[in-house]
Amino acid sequence: MRTHTCSALRSNDISKEVQLIGWAQRIRDHGGKKFIDLRDREGITQIVFDPDVTENFEVIETIRRESVIQINGIVGARPEGTVNEKHKTGEVEVVVSNFTIINNCEVLPFDIDEEHYKDVNEELRLEYRYLDLRRPEMQKSLINRSKFMNYIRNYMSQRDYIEVETPILTASSPEGARDFIVPSRKSHGSGFALPQAPQLFKQMLMVSGLEKYYQIAKCFRDEDLRKDRQFEFTQLDVEQSFTSQEELFNFVEGLVKSSFKDVYGVEIEGDIKHISYHEAMDKYGCDKPDLRIQMDSLVDISKLAKTCGFGVFANNAKSGGLVKGLRLENGQELLTRNEIDKLISLSQKEFGAKGLAWMKVLLDENNTILDGSIVKFFNEEEQKSIISMFNAKPGDLLFFISDSYTATNEILDSLRRYLAQEFDLIDTNKHYLSWTTDFPLFKWDEEKKCLDFEHNPFTMPLEKDVEFIMSCTRENLEENKEKLLSLVSDCYDLVYNGVEISSGAQRISNPKLQQKVFELTGWTQKDIEQAFGWFVNAYKFGAPPHRGFALGLDRIIMILEGKASIRDVIAFPRNKHGFDPLTKSPAPLKMEQLRDLGLQVKDKKKEN
Repeated sequence: MRTHTCSALRSNDISKEVQLIGWAQRIRDHGGKKFIDLRDREGITQIVFDPDVTENFEVIETIRRESVIQINGIVGARPEGTVNEKHKTGEVEVVVSNFTIINNCEVLPFDIDEEHYKDVNEELRLEYRYLDLRRPEMQKSLINRSKFMNYIRNYMSQRDYIEVETPILTASSPEGARDFIVPSRKSHGSGFALPQAPQLFKQMLMVSGLEKYYQIAKCFRDEDLRKDRQFEFTQLDVEQSFTSQEELFNFVEGLVKSSFKDVYGVEIEGDIKHISYHEAMDKYGCDKPDLRIQMDSLVDISKLAKTCGFGVFANNAKSGGLVKGLRLENGQELLTRNEIDKLISLSQKEFGAKGLAWMKVLLDENNTILDGSIVKFFNEEEQKSIISMFNAKPGDLLFFISDSYTATNEILDSLRRYLAQEFDLIDTNKHYLSWTTDFPLFKWDEEKKCLDFEHNPFTMPLEKDVEFIMSCTRENLEENKEKLLSLVSDCYDLVYNGVEISSGAQRISNPKLQQKVFELTGWTQKDIEQAFGWFVNAYKFGAPPHRGFALGLDRIIMILEGKASIRDVIAFPRNKHGFDPLTKSPAPLKMEQLRDLGLQVKDKKKEN
């Protein structure tokens, strides 16, 4: 239906007879002649309708923007002064001899022109997603996504990884998030779960002896949505037998570095740092630090705070809480007193802080001193220690949070990222990868008063700790609790510019060790059998040591495309409430469907 795409014609095509087809992006009337920017996926060509040349010229009046038209014409040079350097075809135009309106377009619900779409409500864009996807910017994201996926498949295939599809309808298992449940028509009261990840199946494939597996997998989690989370998402899922952590790291780094560069032209800076979980929490307040931020690390003053006169700090530090702060260099130039008050309010409303203490750093007769409402509660030696610990200089501002270990770190991480964004302290031209390693193996569940898994039940502890773990029992758990909570696992996250893009671990392949960690976290044999019986039984038949990882592809592409939401790199996403305005789903089930499934919907109002 065409001899060329709308991006193909150049000055060396002048005088050629061509046939084009596409959408009428813009329609203009200049002195009797009419001009249309004809667009297809590849680009734009200006076409000209001349009453002296074009057949059925009067029919042009019926063409609306975004109608599909097919034209025949002769390529000519654009008149002097009208060359459009924004387009590859900007030196030429096609004078139309005849045309056909393939399909006329109704009045558009919103303007899809790049200059105007930013004002369009996202709900309306999602309702008419097929129009939204016509925009070159959206098509670029999806085309790059396709290139990225193809690069991954080629990379994996060249290294002898086997692509295996795992089930979408599977058994529900406790993996941290809520499952999407699919009721069974054949077995009323029973059902399937959509996979949160192919985790158990990929480990089964290692038991099966495939050694190297990968899959670009669709995963499902019934969680509250955010700008970087949808109910369904896509990940590169990988598992490999007989490999060390170092070998796997080298493989992942090679894949990420080369794909980023090949598809997006992104160069990763320098060597990739390895940061332990505890070091990351200590320095940055989070396990996914953004190494582009040009601010000092956080400073823990809990030990000093225990003896100070400020009760809020002292009491919290004595009871095992954390008192920690950050330095804003030249903060007194950046923030007025009124703006500091606004920052305190923001920390309380947005970051969950109970309060935000602060101090000024001043120069007094060649001496660096502290000033502020809480300074009087610290003696001279304590003030000098604070100045030294923060490497504080006159003009700086110091901010402090006093709360639990988790809350203090989360609040300061949010505050640090906010200040870095607000005052251009992020080098946006840099691209950093880092590994966060040595995550805790266990955590303490305060509600149930028992040990729990930090990640999942199948994460391998360090080899040096296996003998100790095997010696523990439910009976001596209390005396070994502190040491068990200090153990780390062979677990790792890959972080790109402050965002976790991959997570992985070595798996427990010894069935006795697997049984022991279940036992220590309170699982009975019946619990294990019901949740994972089919899985743990397979490990009794000679399982190889194996490890793996998963890359969050939607999130990676979102960052590389410079988008604020993964909805802009997914063809048909849901809105922030989990509703699809295009298909109007989720939608009420019909009575016949409910009957076939053996289900009944309760009236929540009556039930309450």
